Amino acid sequence: MRKEVFSSSISYMQIIDQNGNADMDLFPKDLSDDKIVEMYKNMLFARALDAKVLSLQRQGRAVTYAPLVGEEATQIGSAMAMSDKDIFVPSFRQHGVFLVRKLPMELMFLYWRGFEEGNMMPEGVNGTPIIVPVATQVPHGVGIAFAQKYKNTGASVVAYVGDGGTSEGDFYEAMNFAGVWKLPFVLIIENNQWAISVPRKEQTAAGTLAQKAIAAGIDAVQVDGNDVVAVYNATREALAKKVPAVIECVTYRMSLHTTADDPTKYRSDAEVEEWKAKDPILRIRNYLAKKNLWNDGLQKQTEDEQLKKIDEAVEKAEEFKPDPRSIFEHVYSYMPETLKEELDAAGSANWWQQ
Repeated sequence: MRKEVFSSSISYMQIIDQNGNADMDLFPKDLSDDKIVEMYKNMLFARALDAKVLSLQRQGRAVTYAPLVGEEATQIGSAMAMSDKDIFVPSFRQHGVFLVRKLPMELMFLYWRGFEEGNMMPEGVNGTPIIVPVATQVPHGVGIAFAQKYKNTGASVVAYVGDGGTSEGDFYEAMNFAGVWKLPFVLIIENNQWAISVPRKEQTAAGTLAQKAIAAGIDAVQVDGNDVVAVYNATREALAKKVPAVIECVTYRMSLHTTADDPTKYRSDAEVEEWKAKDPILRIRNYLAKKNLWNDGLQKQTEDEQLKKIDEAVEKAEEFKPDPRSIFEHVYSYMPETLKEELDAAGSANWWQQ
């Protein structure tokens, strides 16, 4: 005997197409014009921040940096769908998420100057620091979600991983745990088509990345990751269910993997140009213009205000004076006697003041 014992499918969602036309049947009822304008402003802010850090890195005023240009809709849409108590778990490219969740910009610039003090989340910012090792943050996020369910806090966790990260063991182990325990955990797969120089088609034979959740008993959907409204809607719906979900956001890394990378060595200009036509910022601006919600004057005013804030944050970050004692104080949850002895010895020598 042979019979089918399991079948499934993955749906795809797009609400605003690349010309700015909206499918009003799918449009979220809770999404006001003012909130869409706020989304657009946040996307502009993320791109302006990106350009500034890239410039600073080229001047030797910032360390290796991972640009986000092209991925603004995925980050802003998902971040704005969260409640204040929800917890975000980023990887290393979610600068837009940090902006929405109100991490002081000077801390971001401090981190990119090479100081770990900039990676310490202040009180009230419900998120974890930047995580560079690929996919190791996904089990962290699941563990945090387990704690929220155990403590009955009502908070959910939204974690981020790239397309390459879905090929890591950490990803599969986290999915299995989240599925078994039915955790309030939403994983955003930021599918930007490239894991450094390895294209999506060479990373996995799976037809979609979203379907990797199915084996773990987790609901999944694929969305147009350059459509900020679709990303917002998918994230909002997933968070409301308080069970695990995976959202694959199909987008594109229009710039470098990091400032140590040269994408011209492995991808064609024609491919980049094709995706530029799907620019998430241009798309939402077209939508706003059709509704008479945006104009050139507002664009100029917004850009000027954001650049002023960015420059002020850079100035604050560059005024920072590191305290070398931090290398002793933040190694363990408590300071063991051996470190206390080393700290005392270093202090008596006044080596950091010489």
